[in-house]
Amino acid sequence: MSDHLSPLAGKPAPASILIDVTALLDAYTALTPDPAVAAQRVAFGTSGHRGTSTERSFNEAHILAITQAICEYRQRQGISGPLFLGADTHALSAPAQHSALEVLAAHGVHTRIAPPGDFTPTPAVSHAVLTYNRGRTAGLADGIVVTPSHNPPDSGGFKYNPTNGGPADTAVTGWIEQRANALLEQGVAGVRRLAAPERSGSLSVHDFRSAYVADLGNVIDFDTIRSSGVRLGVDPLGGAGVHYWARIAERYRIPLEVVSETVDPRFAFMTVDWDGKIRMDPSSPYAMQRLIALKDRFDVAAGCDTDHDRHGIVARSGLLPANHYLVTMIDYLFRERPRWPSQAGVGKTVVSTSLIDAVTRERGRPLFELPVGFKWFASGLEQSSLGFAGEESAGASFLRRDGTVWTTDKDGLVPALLAAEITARTGKDPAANYQDVVARHGPSFADRVEGPATPQQKARLSKLTGAQLKSDTLAGEPITAALDRAPANQAPFGGIKVMSASGWFAARPSGTESLYKIYAESFRSVQHLQALLGDARRIVDAAIAG
Repeated sequence: MSDHLSPLAGKPAPASILIDVTALLDAYTALTPDPAVAAQRVAFGTSGHRGTSTERSFNEAHILAITQAICEYRQRQGISGPLFLGADTHALSAPAQHSALEVLAAHGVHTRIAPPGDFTPTPAVSHAVLTYNRGRTAGLADGIVVTPSHNPPDSGGFKYNPTNGGPADTAVTGWIEQRANALLEQGVAGVRRLAAPERSGSLSVHDFRSAYVADLGNVIDFDTIRSSGVRLGVDPLGGAGVHYWARIAERYRIPLEVVSETVDPRFAFMTVDWDGKIRMDPSSPYAMQRLIALKDRFDVAAGCDTDHDRHGIVARSGLLPANHYLVTMIDYLFRERPRWPSQAGVGKTVVSTSLIDAVTRERGRPLFELPVGFKWFASGLEQSSLGFAGEESAGASFLRRDGTVWTTDKDGLVPALLAAEITARTGKDPAANYQDVVARHGPSFADRVEGPATPQQKARLSKLTGAQLKSDTLAGEPITAALDRAPANQAPFGGIKVMSASGWFAARPSGTESLYKIYAESFRSVQHLQALLGDARRIVDAAIAG
């Protein structure tokens, strides 16, 4: 993952790096952001505003301002149905949810939240919005999810899902961000809030879990899993879906074992990621050591990140790279979902494996290569013009078995359950299924590395074009193309993708952390992959040096 691997990587988290939950919560209300400081303003990245209270980047003022802006946006758009509000298990999520409720109640927004003590995965919010809106043309619902996804325990996150149930697009988030920052500049004096939202009459409890679980049989073939006896182990990693898995096992009578239901806002049970931080990233072998340890206990094992919108799959061979499982799912689903529309295609990000292209062509389906961020897939999933959408960071969703929309946001649970279905139907785990694809299309060697980047360097990288590159070769081959726009819609993707005959790399700034990311894929060898990564690092560092 990086040239600078921490000595803690892959090891149990030591007490010295665990967060002080009390200090984090105190800072949420005690510290006030300075809107004159860029890092303390509201900023929507690939999916929502994220930050931490001790650095004045995720505080009560931010949430009050963002929620006020969302209420004003709803009024401007005539959105008058309920708002489904979910929150994950990060320490800052509960106070942020309460702040949001104060503002929503003051505006008379009928808000639906999970029962006390329950948490709400991102896909359950998307599912709730879509279910409510089905067949309606007026009084539509929307949603908010309080989550920083897989980010470290001191992080907070807040994202808006409009009436299509998916992450808001850039036009929507741009308006909300601008209005929220204007409110911050006024010291949130323009925010309306109600101190006791539970007494407002506009708040009600919604059983997200029962509704979501009851509908899963329309997405996953549980009969095949049940009859096969395939054993699925699940580690919720202390996330929002922690209480969903046992309900799934009970309802569908499948051999699914939940290995831990521990919820700890410090995430002290995790192993440390590549950079010495705790991060619930199911695509990282360093963070997923606890999940990988299950490989000999079950036929297939799975884990999800904190809001359960990303998946990690462990076969007998170990943790599948995220790209490998995307390919496997696409290859399987377009064979085993005969009721899907004949023209339903595949959505991928510009930094996902090119093996997706090969499998999509083999299945006779259209390919849509789009910028990073699931918001780009939401309308395609809603309209069933996409049968499957996935991104290299282990996020995906796909249609119901009848070819209609399931969720328009990432769903970590259904790919995890699909791993059991694939194993049950084919008699081989997902890793073995991936090798069948490689036998047909040739090998792929891919990796992602990350490095620190200042805000200025991230800004330069996001605007980089092919004309600014200071090289015309890549790993010893001529550069054949350099893209800064996604092929499917010509939208800028905030970085650059450089291609040669035998491989490619892409570079883009992280939307949530002070990092930049380089993705590379070789069609030749591991050695060639390392050459690609080395050249990519030199090319990018030269371009963003300023």
